[in-house]
Amino acid sequence: MDDSKIVELYVQRKEEALSKTEEKYGKYCHYVANNILNSHEDSEECVNDTYLRTWHAIPPSIPENFKAFIGKITRNLALDVYDKNHAHKRNDAIELIFDELAEIISDDSSDTALVEDIALKTALNSFLASLDKTKRTIFLQRYWYLSSVKDIAEKNRISENGVKVTLMRLRTKFKKHLEKEGIKL
Repeated sequence: MDDSKIVELYVQRKEEALSKTEEKYGKYCHYVANNILNSHEDSEECVNDTYLRTWHAIPPSIPENFKAFIGKITRNLALDVYDKNHAHKRNDAIELIFDELAEIISDDSSDTALVEDIALKTALNSFLASLDKTKRTIFLQRYWYLSSVKDIAEKNRISENGVKVTLMRLRTKFKKHLEKEGIKL
């Protein structure tokens, strides 16, 4: 079923929207959640929560890109579960990914954070648009889907070292791009 028709089912408050969402995007949502949580049970719960959160979000929101919309909901829920599950312990794989980006992007809680977030989002989108498909895919697999270097290497049919080098170069390029856009680091 076309995404616009699924969204229309949500707008009309028809429960069929949930089953159509699960049918079309269930595996995708599980992939997103499990990359973060590494637990089938937690991922299953997170995906079910995604459907509920989507039900409550549409309307009033009417997403232009439904897949990205539910992917973001799933990712945010999974990160919340991750934080809760690891409040007193450290998951080296996920922390390493965040540490990689922390070299570029600082955590700022000031009043200007919202404006800076919008500028960062715009800069990130323009950076991603400047990359070829392979590099964009690798960047998103690592920093959006939180995939391991090994998984990225297998999916893209390149060596793990090749992935590491590509990611290092992309982080450097991203940092230069942010500086060029006037984003404070």
